[in-house]
Amino acid sequence: MADKSNFTAEEWKAVLSSPMLAGMAVTLGEPSGLWGTMKESMASARALLDTRSDPGASSLVKAIVADFETSEGRTIAKEGLKSELTGKTAAEIRQQVIAKLARVGDIIDAKAGAEAGSFKLWLKQVAEKVAEAATEGGFLGFGGVKVTEAEKASIADVAKALRVG
Repeated sequence: MADKSNFTAEEWKAVLSSPMLAGMAVTLGEPSGLWGTMKESMASARALLDTRSDPGASSLVKAIVADFETSEGRTIAKEGLKSELTGKTAAEIRQQVIAKLARVGDIIDAKAGAEAGSFKLWLKQVAEKVAEAATEGGFLGFGGVKVTEAEKASIADVAKALRVG
């Protein structure tokens, strides 16, 4: 059973920020305007909350949720991202987010043992929930599509970076 103690401080910062990265990859793939972006951000947070009450969640996922429940954990995750992503274009940020997810995948493979696969699938599911959060296109809430081709491509990029199906 993997938890925070399996990782160095720098590795844990990367792992802790990974749910935010998975959501950002989708949001940056096709920005949804103010309301859509808010819905997508909330979907990422909701994925963490849902995990808290999921009896099947791995110990590693539960450790991340526990850290996000503290102001220190949230600050570590946000500050790590903020310092590395500030001053870049959306395309540059998206590339860096995908690269960071690939690094997290490597860390998880090396340190999480049997939980690695389920953790990486969970991150992909976070990306999927973000993609499904806001309908794209349409007019006044009518029409549009739930998940666009750009969002599907972003989910595929997240899966590829993490080496999951």
